[in-house]
Order: sequence, then structure tokens, then C-alpha cells
Amino acid sequence: MGHLPKLIEDLALILFAGAVVTLLFRRIRQPLVLGYIITGLLVGPHVSLFPTVIDEANIKILAELGVIFLLFSLGLEFSFKKLMRVGGAASITALVEITCIVLAGFAVGRWMGWNTVDSIFLGALLASSSTTIILRAFEELGMKKRNFAGVVFGVLIVEDLVVILLLVLLPTIAASQRFEGTVMLLTLIKLLFFLILWFVLGIFLLPTFLKKMRKFLDEETLLILSIGLCLGMVVLATRVGFSAELGAFVMGSLLAETTSAEKIEHLSKPVKNMFGAVFFVSVGMMIDPQAIADNKWPVLIIVILAIVGKFISSTVGAIISGQTLKQSVQVGMSMAQIGEFAFIIASLGVTLGVTSSFLFPVAVGVSAITTFTTPYMIKYSEPFYRLLLRIIPVRWLSRLDNYSSGTQKIQAESNWKLVLKNYLIIVFTNGIVILAIILLSIKFLQPFLSGKIKTSIYADIIGVVGTLLLTAPFFWGLMLKRPSQMAYKELWLNKRYNRGPLLILELLRNLLGAMLIGLILKNFLSGRISLLILLPIVLLLFFFFAKKIKKFYGRLEFRFLNNLNERETVQQAMQPSIDTGTYDISAWDTHLSTFKIPAEALYVGQTLIALQWREKYGVNIAYIKRGEYIIYAPKRNDTLYPYDEIGLIATDEQLKLLQPILESKFDYFAKEGTLLEDVVLQKIVVDEFTKLKNQTIRSSKIRERTNGLVVGIERNNRRIVNPESDTALEWGDIIWIVGNKQKIRTLIKQ
Repeated sequence: MGHLPKLIEDLALILFAGAVVTLLFRRIRQPLVLGYIITGLLVGPHVSLFPTVIDEANIKILAELGVIFLLFSLGLEFSFKKLMRVGGAASITALVEITCIVLAGFAVGRWMGWNTVDSIFLGALLASSSTTIILRAFEELGMKKRNFAGVVFGVLIVEDLVVILLLVLLPTIAASQRFEGTVMLLTLIKLLFFLILWFVLGIFLLPTFLKKMRKFLDEETLLILSIGLCLGMVVLATRVGFSAELGAFVMGSLLAETTSAEKIEHLSKPVKNMFGAVFFVSVGMMIDPQAIADNKWPVLIIVILAIVGKFISSTVGAIISGQTLKQSVQVGMSMAQIGEFAFIIASLGVTLGVTSSFLFPVAVGVSAITTFTTPYMIKYSEPFYRLLLRIIPVRWLSRLDNYSSGTQKIQAESNWKLVLKNYLIIVFTNGIVILAIILLSIKFLQPFLSGKIKTSIYADIIGVVGTLLLTAPFFWGLMLKRPSQMAYKELWLNKRYNRGPLLILELLRNLLGAMLIGLILKNFLSGRISLLILLPIVLLLFFFFAKKIKKFYGRLEFRFLNNLNERETVQQAMQPSIDTGTYDISAWDTHLSTFKIPAEALYVGQTLIALQWREKYGVNIAYIKRGEYIIYAPKRNDTLYPYDEIGLIATDEQLKLLQPILESKFDYFAKEGTLLEDVVLQKIVVDEFTKLKNQTIRSSKIRERTNGLVVGIERNNRRIVNPESDTALEWGDIIWIVGNKQKIRTLIKQ
């Protein structure tokens, strides 16, 4: 008998038990995450009714892989451009909610007598809600298309980003056992430096590499490559002092900007699901039921804080952002829970050994309870809003409505805002690339040249020239590239007092460029005289060769922007874009919702005039997307077909009325377990048994009674193919029906 490693036995136990429990949870319509956690509790060391995992150390390693792949998958769904598209309403709501709930969590922790680090981790635990649980609740309650759901999804994106930031900052706080402003600031600067550097280099290199290798990348190779890139970034992130989770998230976000993003997400999903299941099972293994029982009062207090605190803070944030009171209440009641990130943060505290033993079971208990309350909070958000209407004074409601309408009328960016944003992008991207090249030159190029060239002055000059050649295009971008030329020209020409601030901005960025050039010279050359001599020479050469450098920088910029926008360009080439902004009439609670028509929809094959959705429900159809084609502003005689995607312009109330119609389906379509052989072509005779004489096909309800279709009538040796529904049936007619065999027999026997 060969020896079987304990890891394989433990993995077999975890996966088999997880499969059984999650099948049960699917049947009772509960979150799978909760099923995995209960699995871990059953096979963990605290419950002796079932076989127990033996080698917990190896399971922890697999669990770490689970966290890495969970964050990698989150990055694939995230993308930097997706963050930029998050609306101001969602951003303001998220920042208000996160700030309030983190501070409230810290204050409640201290009030309960917890130490500083436990209280900090408690605030961080409460910072995020569960995307999985909220999405599932929206789908079950039919609220995914509601206007407030878009704000909720935007808030969840910002929450995910903030939690990633917390995963970077918490180890620093834990090491010092307190907030240290200088250390935190340096950590944030370091994080910003590496994020921008990774983003610029990643977008410049990855899409180009994947495009050139496309013909060699089958599914297997692409999966191996993407996982290799993920783990490579994890190693790089940990080497520069950040967490493995950050590295996985960053690589996922970079790959999300490529044209292979959807394919990578599809291929890596099974890997994420398996290792993610192991992670959540390992969370369950760490649960001590006795510890939860011993800390029942902290669990109850934090449950109340999570539900009430997140509801109030999210609602207030939504109101501040300009949402109506109704939408604000709906957003607030949707966010009142803590999600999967709570387990990751709690596990981080355990791994670092800085949190007390009671914090982890408290986090799990709170998450489990708020998971069950979430669907009910969302379901009863409208009744609660109606209750508030009866309680809040009318003048307050009027002021809230006026504030919401006024906020939504605030229009787009001014020229100054656009120019300043462009200046920041130019300075940060080019400046950080230049600084990265300088650091690499100091760390690697300078020692290499010193070892190979005996004369130090020659080594220094070669080092300076090499570094300047590498950084020259980025210096041109930093010092000379014009930001948003149209807006810049308007500011320069329209008002003379704009020129002073613009000249100051130009002076500041050129001064920054000169300082970076001085940094290069200082690190390679010793003495002020050489510095003062070479700096003007370098600036002069830079001026004379500016056109060539500009041309080279333009090629770099073109490639970067082309890679950055390639995914959207390909998608637009395949299917024209839809300008949803035209239809977003926020002040009326009218918005654009998309709906895909199922094959068995009751209204398939009908024209828009026959449906009369506009006349009956006030709902307009903005477009019909059919395959790769889009019918804009469809006409009354346009028909809806299976798998069409339609854009509906409606309020939440109108969508609620139309929802039963959208989801209505033919009951004669074959359901699960029905055999195709049950559908037959059969004939019946109009006689005294069928009692169909003098009835039309429509009034006889043959279609409904047989789940079938009348395809022909034989009458006096004459055939009527595909008869109209108003055709009258006569004595002796032979009717040919395609339908359910059993129901046709029942009709004959009547």
C-alpha cells in the first residue's frame, strides 16, 4: 500500500463535505459562503461528530491561495476604468458611509473595553458589504433593474477599493499599535507610487504581449499564463512591502483592461471557486461555538451597529450626494450587512497575531446574522420609506426634494477642473515613471558600471547619459505636454486673469522636472561644480532635441492609450455603443434599464403596438439589441424576438408594474423532466364529442387546452394550411394540431 499524504485526505474531506452542505444550502436558497463556513465548523477541531481535518497547516496554505484567487477575480471584475466611471453619487455615498461606520466601530469597540488594535480591526470589519449577498437578494426580489441598485453597485466598487487599502494599512497600524500620521502618510505615498507605476507599465506591456501571443494562447496556456502573472505580482508586491492580496488585485485589474479579460475570468473561475471554498471552510474551522456563545452580547451589539449604523450612514451619504429620500432609504437598507472581506480582515488579524481571540468568532457571528437579515431589509425598504413619509414633517420633505433636484442640476466639469485634472495625470504618471527609472539606475546601473569601468568619472558620465536617455521622453511629457488643449486655449484666450495661474502651473512642473534632472546628476556626479556645469548643458540639449523626443513620446503615448482603450474599441466594433446618458432623467426617477427576452416569453413575436407597454404602463423602449445590431428608437411595427436585449425607459414604479409581464412565460414549453416525445402531430374531428362546431379557433381555446398549435384543417377534400384564429369550425372538419399528446387525448374524450 502506498502512503497517501494527509493533505489529500483533508482536501477530500473538505471538498466532499462542502459539496454536500452547499447542495443543501442551494435547496433552501441560502448563500453558499454560509454553507462553506458551516462545513468548516463541522470538520474543524471544535466539533467531534464528524471526521476532522488533520493537517491544519497545509489547509491554511491552501486558504491563502483562496484569498489570492478571490482578490484576483475581484480585480478582473473591477478595472481602473470601471472605478473612473463610478458616479459621484455612489462615491460620495460610499465615502460618507465608510468614514462613519469605521469611526463608529472604533468607538463601540473602545466603549466595550476592547484595546485599540481590536477596535481598529472592528471598524475595518464593518467597512464593506457583501456584493454576493446583495446581488442574490436583488435577483430574488426582482430589484436588480431598479434605479437605486445602480447606486448600490457603485458603492460596493468603492468599498472594495477602500478595503484593499485597509489591507495595506492595517499591518502598519498593527505593528505600531496606534495611528502614526507620518508612517501612514509614507505608506500611502509608497502605495500610490507603486500603484501608478504598475498601472502604467502593466497597460503599456500586457495588452501588447497578449495581442502578439494570441495565436499561441489556447485556453490551457492562457489560464497558466494568467495564474502565473497573478502569483508573480503577488511575489513582487510582498517584496516591496505590501500584502499578497494587493498584488493579486492589481494584476486582476490590469488584465481586466485587456481584450482577453472575459476569457481569463471564465477560465479562472473554477480555480477561484475551488480555492475560495477551501478558504471559507478554513474560516469555519477557526470558529469556536463556545467562543460565540461567550461573546453573545458583543455579537448582538455589533449586529445592531452594522444594521442601524450602515443604514443611517449610507442613507445620509446618499442624501448628501443628491439622491431622493426614497432612493436613499433603499440604498441604506441594502448596505446593512458585512460581507466576505470581514473574514479576510479578521484572518489578517489572526495571522499577524495582533487581535484578541474573541474578534474572529464575533466577526463570523455578525456576518451570519446580517446575511439572513439582508433580503428582509431590502424587501421592506419601500414600506419603511412610506412610514417615514408619515413621520417626517412636510417642510423637511420639501427641503429634501429641493436639495435633490438642485444637486442633480449641477452640470459637468468646468475648463479649470478639466485642465487641473490633466495636469495631475501628466505630472503623476510621467513623474513616477522617471522616479522609478532613477531608482533602478541607482540600485542596479550605478553598481554595475562602477564594477566594470575603473575610471569613476567615465562610469558616472555613462550612467548619467544612459539614465537621461531612458527618461528623456517622460521628461518631455512632464515639462512640455499640453493638458487638454481645447480647454487650455479657452482659459488662455477668454479671460486674461487665467494666464497668471496657468503660467504658475507651467513653472511648477518645469521646476519639478529640473529637480528630477538634478537628482540624476547628484547621484552619479560628486561636487557642486560638475552639477552646475552639466545641468544647463543637459537642459540645452533637451531643448534642441525636443522635437525628436516629442515624436518618440507620442508613439509611447499612442501605444499606451491604444492598449488602454483596446477592449472598448473591440466591443464597439462588434456592437455599437448605446448612449444611456440621454435617457437618465434623474429628477423624475426615470432611468434606463436593460432586459434580455427569454425564448419562452409570452410576448415573443408581438409588435410594439400590439404590446401597448407605453400606453398601459408608461414605459418606452429606447432600443432593441439583436445580436450585433441595434435598432434605435424602434417603431410601432417592430417585433420582439427571443434573446433580444431591450432598453426600457421607466421609473421604478412603472418597472414594478411591468415586471410580471416581462417575466411571464408560456406554460406549454417543455419543463424539466418533460420528454420531447410528448409533443405530437395529431388530428381531431369536429363532432358531437369535441363540441367545437360553430366556434372559431380562438374561441375554442384549442391552443390553451392542448398546449398546441392548429397547423391545418381538412374540409370537403380541401386543405386550409395555417388557418387564421378567427376561422370558424364546421361539422366534420379534421383539425391537425401540434401539441401535448395527453392533453389532445383529453380534448377528444370530452
